[in-house]
Amino acid sequence: MKRAAYIAFLLLGLIWGSNFIFVKWAVVSISPLQIVLLRVIFGFLPVAAFAVFKGALDWRHLRYAHHFLVMSFMATAVYYLAFAKGTALLPSSLAGMLSGAIPLFTFVCAWLFLRDEPLNRRSAGGVVLGFLGVLLIAQPWHSNTGQINPAGVLYMIAGSLSVGCSFVYARKFLSPLNLSPLALTTYQIGFALVILLAVTDLNGISAIFADTRASIGLVLGLGLLGTGFAYIVYYFIVQELGAVVASGVTYIPPVVALVIGTAWAGEVVTVLDMAAMAAILLGVWILQSGRKESSQKRGQAAESVISALARAGKRPVP
Repeated sequence: MKRAAYIAFLLLGLIWGSNFIFVKWAVVSISPLQIVLLRVIFGFLPVAAFAVFKGALDWRHLRYAHHFLVMSFMATAVYYLAFAKGTALLPSSLAGMLSGAIPLFTFVCAWLFLRDEPLNRRSAGGVVLGFLGVLLIAQPWHSNTGQINPAGVLYMIAGSLSVGCSFVYARKFLSPLNLSPLALTTYQIGFALVILLAVTDLNGISAIFADTRASIGLVLGLGLLGTGFAYIVYYFIVQELGAVVASGVTYIPPVVALVIGTAWAGEVVTVLDMAAMAAILLGVWILQSGRKESSQKRGQAAESVISALARAGKRPVP
């Protein structure tokens, strides 16, 4: 089973890394908002079917509908739309590189709003290095020339910030509810689908199906695989390998997007872009190692206190 989990780990990285080229194909025919709507529709179907099959849903869960609504905005509607708009304005390879910064925004949001994330020198250094990589891709010092669209970079940052905040919100308000991840995912995507149906202009949306390549990429790549199947695979990896190992999948999509963008779509990536991606991924690695280091120190400190109490003949208060 462990072997299957590692295969799923690589598969998930490939799926998420390929999403950016599928958006580039689709945006030629329909708007970014229409892309997100179709992606959510075809992603919701397998997730909802699997949730029903597993018996994960319960009408009593709707008492938490306000939390599901917030998550549907931050972790699905806004996140997907911002990434679709950003990818439409940037080369798919660069959009994929910028997506690697999501853990940086998650850490910053957690540090600001939860106040329980360790901010040691290693973690701070990782955040600074990662954001330096984002800055190197944006290149604001000559934003009026070249292939970098500043608006595209801002959309990618907004999407990363939105999904980063969603992790913090879920940790603070949803984790204590002890609902299954499959149920939470179903409600999140389902509520997002309702929102998107209400705000999306459907005129011309069928144009995507006139382009076979783009329609297959959207329905199969973005929807069934990139949204529905990807969530199921991710939770399988978490169950088999643990959340820490599963979080490492974020290193794969930027590399996959780079390879697809340059080798398949013929996009031009400079040495500076490569250095920027390396800075982002290295920054994320340093950040995560810094968090692990702080957690170990806190654990050792707690053990020292317990040992001291034990030597004094006292018991720690539970």
